[in-house]
Amino acid sequence: MPPDNLSHLAAFSAVARHSSFRRAGEELSLSTSAVSYAIRNLEERLGVNLFNRTTRSVALTDAGQRLAERLLPVLHDLGDALEEMNHFRGAASGTLRINTSRAASYMLLMPFAARFLAAYPDIRLDVAEDDSFVDIVASGFDAGVRLLEAVPEDMVAVPIGPSLRMAVVASPAYLAGREIPVHPNDLMRHECVRYRFASGRYYKWEFEKDGVALEVDVPGRISLSDVHAEVRAAVDGIGIGAVPEYYVNDLLATGRLVRLLEDWCPPIRGFMLYYPRQRRVSSALRAFIDMAKREGGA
Repeated sequence: MPPDNLSHLAAFSAVARHSSFRRAGEELSLSTSAVSYAIRNLEERLGVNLFNRTTRSVALTDAGQRLAERLLPVLHDLGDALEEMNHFRGAASGTLRINTSRAASYMLLMPFAARFLAAYPDIRLDVAEDDSFVDIVASGFDAGVRLLEAVPEDMVAVPIGPSLRMAVVASPAYLAGREIPVHPNDLMRHECVRYRFASGRYYKWEFEKDGVALEVDVPGRISLSDVHAEVRAAVDGIGIGAVPEYYVNDLLATGRLVRLLEDWCPPIRGFMLYYPRQRRVSSALRAFIDMAKREGGA
């Protein structure tokens, strides 16, 4: 197969997955115009339109859908064949694309990334932070990192990183003159900083003690979708926040925040690294998993 045919098919596959020329270009490190040229050239060679294009959307035609269905396993097999060559090089290499929540990136991946990249100089790490649910296969990722309840059932899930613990916190200024909550239900009489997921759903604060589990849909006049902003709101005295303790250890140590309901916040299972069950693990992903295990995090 001529090299330009292969590159044009790769461009087609990326556009089909993303329904976007721009996002396909970002994946392939190409300009939008270069991706458009590749698709136009491929359509001219095949003599059919592969996409219906408007100013607002890109959608596969029937011919394009058929080609995408036939092409996906072929490209996977080709990628696996090329990946096998890494075993003969004696060192893991290639690009490892991981989709992760912002919290997992901040608490787990970024501290790990420097050590991982230093240990494997032939690997590139491409991390996409996204708090919405992402189909990692359709979006061209090798793996994802999420809490267990967010991992699709058909994926292989590997524990990575330590257990987590939530911390319910407030500033001394907020607590001054107010009754300190001693039970989760006491939060209903307080101002709380609510967390909103990318889906629009609000996080219900979860508690457990002596086998009793509670979910509290706390009240509050401010809602945020970023944990750092939630911490700042708690420090500024807007209300009580609930965040992973990783974010507030230093603030608790200096007294800028006070911990509440600690006996109702046991450790929970940490993040999971997950990847498609049907796909062979690349040398880069295998290196990532193995290093995490050696460091005691998986």
